[in-house]
Amino acid sequence: MSKYLKINNLSYAYPDGHKALKGIDFSINKGESIAILGPNGAGKTTLILHLNGILGELKGEIEVDGLEYSSENIGKIRKTVGVVFQDPDDQLFMPTVIEDVMFGPKNFGYANEESETNAVEALKMVGMENFQDRAPHHLSFGQKRKVAIATVLASKPKLLVLDEPASNLDPASRRDLIDILIKLDISIILVTHDLPMALEICERSLVLNEGVIKEDSLTKDILQNSQLMKENRLELPYGFALHHLGEE
Repeated sequence: MSKYLKINNLSYAYPDGHKALKGIDFSINKGESIAILGPNGAGKTTLILHLNGILGELKGEIEVDGLEYSSENIGKIRKTVGVVFQDPDDQLFMPTVIEDVMFGPKNFGYANEESETNAVEALKMVGMENFQDRAPHHLSFGQKRKVAIATVLASKPKLLVLDEPASNLDPASRRDLIDILIKLDISIILVTHDLPMALEICERSLVLNEGVIKEDSLTKDILQNSQLMKENRLELPYGFALHHLGEE
């Protein structure tokens, strides 16, 4: 199976000298869903910002769908890699839901009619097609999260990157989100503290801590490794049944 995303020896230091990433290496296959797990401050958000070219120029450390990250390719890459940020209000700023969801396709050069078609289709994918004329700031947090995902899906990305999508969701909204993500026919990178969600959506996970990948293996194996979990400040919810992981 071909490697859709390749990351080779990716390092990054912020202007204050803090080294957020230290030689990151991994790849994912087309259609694969992986979770990135780790404590706060591990470098997870820094990593996904690189996937959309937000933190400046790279020197061949990342390749997606055969394209190296460069000033010439960054427009295509941003269309290919859609990032959903942790706070949906960072992505919702137009007067109505449909205008917000159309903004991405129009920005990438789709005609107005095609942008609207894409937007309606994306809203159907997240169950928000009946909210097109609503003002985004009048929506519940869970509804905003769905619309934020639709704003990215409307541009037809091939890789969807989500930063803590379950944060601040009530249990029913979290369930809706998992069901939506499982049905998507798209590669997914899921950055999350919600370990049961990672287990349900992603067969494989990376553990990132102190800017280094500490583990890259099956999600269920990571969650069963008590020493690895403790060392990387990962914890399953109280009462989570380990038989879900294949352990009696």
